[in-house]
Amino acid sequence: MIVINLDVMLAKRKMSLTELSEKVGITMANLSILKKGKARAIRFSTLESICRVLDCQPADILEYKTE
Repeated sequence: MIVINLDVMLAKRKMSLTELSEKVGITMANLSILKKGKARAIRFSTLESICRVLDCQPADILEYKTE
């Protein structure tokens, strides 16, 4: 199972989803889907933009958990 830790990174960076949306150029709706773990896929370019804005690595956002 892939867990999305976008909310954790946003909290660490003291950034709102709205601010991230504006800086990355992704709609709030798409970021919300990603944040809730409802996304079926993510483009590498989107992941790269999010990591650039949040100054983090992909592993800070995406986590693989076994259950």
